Amino acid sequence: MDCEQLELNPRIRAALRRADIRTAGEVLSSGQDLHTLGLSRSDVQQLLKAAANACRPQPPITALSLQDKQSSLRLSTGCAVLDELLRGGLPVGGVTELSGESGAGKTQLALQICLSVQYPVQEGGLDSGAVFISTEDSFPSRRLQQMIREQPSLRSDVPRSLIDSIKFSNNIYVEHTADLDSLQVCVTRRVPLLLARGKARLLVVDSVAALFRSEFQASDWLERNKKLISFSSKLHHLSEEYNIPVLCVNQVTDVFSDSDNHLGPLPSSVSPALGLAWANQVMVRLMLQRLQGTVSRGDQSSALRRLEVVFAPHLARDGRNAAVWREGVRGVPTSELQTRLS
Repeated sequence: MDCEQLELNPRIRAALRRADIRTAGEVLSSGQDLHTLGLSRSDVQQLLKAAANACRPQPPITALSLQDKQSSLRLSTGCAVLDELLRGGLPVGGVTELSGESGAGKTQLALQICLSVQYPVQEGGLDSGAVFISTEDSFPSRRLQQMIREQPSLRSDVPRSLIDSIKFSNNIYVEHTADLDSLQVCVTRRVPLLLARGKARLLVVDSVAALFRSEFQASDWLERNKKLISFSSKLHHLSEEYNIPVLCVNQVTDVFSDSDNHLGPLPSSVSPALGLAWANQVMVRLMLQRLQGTVSRGDQSSALRRLEVVFAPHLARDGRNAAVWREGVRGVPTSELQTRLS
C-alpha cells in the first residue's frame, strides 16, 4: 500500500516524502533506520503499526464497508443537537458549504468548529488546529476570545482540566485575502505548509463568494466559473491529501422578506451564491436561517435560527432549531422550544 493511503499525521507523511519512502513495505524494511527521519519515538511506533496493518491480508471490499469507512470520522460542531442532525458533525474529507443571510450566525458557527477541532478525537475533535481564511470582514477576534472563555459552558461534557489545557488561540491560523490572486497563493502555498507540519486539520473559507462576486461582471460568467472550479479543485485536493474537512461559508443571492409566520423560516427566493458551478463542487450543503421568533435563557435572548441540510449523500433533508448564546451556537430541542420562545 502507498504511504499516502495510511492514516498518519501529516508530519509523518512529510518525513516519508523527504526520505522517498513510498510504500508500507518500504517502511517495514527500513526497520531501525526510521529514527533518522527526525520523528519522535511515538511517531515511529505509529508509523510501524500503520504499515504492519496495511501489509496484513485484507477482507474483501464491499459497498457497505466503503460506506462505513467514509462515515467513520466526523468533526463535532461542539453542540450535541446539531451533531445529531449531521450524524456526528462535519465529514472529514470533502467540502461542506454553510450558507445563509447576513447575521444568521454562519461565522460564529465556523469559529465554534475551529475550537472544536482542537479537542481529542474521543471528544469529537481532530487534536489539531484550524486555518481560517477571511475574504471580506476583519477576523472577529473579540468574539472568538469570548467563545474561548465560555468553552466550559458550551462543552460541559468535557472535563474542565482538558479544556484548560488547550491553548485555543495559538492553534487558529488566520489569513486575510483581499483578491483572488492572494487567495490562490494562500491555498496553494501557505495552507499546505501548515497542514503538512500537522499544525492544522481544518480549513475554513469565509466567505467563498465575496471575491468571486466582486472581481467579475455578469458578462464574465465563463471566466468566473473556470476560476471557481480551479479553486474548488484545490480545496478537494487539500481535503484528500491531508484528510481534513473543508468548511466554506457562502453568501446568498437574495434577502429574507417579512412574514407573519412566527415559527417557520421567513419565506424568500434566497439560494446560495455562485450558482450551479459551485453547487456541483460541494459534498454537503447546509443553510443557516434566521427565524422570526426570539428565544430566552436567563439574562440572554437570541433570535431563533434553524440549521437545514439542503443536500448530502449521507444525510436526510432535515433541520434543527438553534440559538446564538455567549458560548456559541447551540441547538434548541423541540421539547424546550414552546417554553422558551418569547
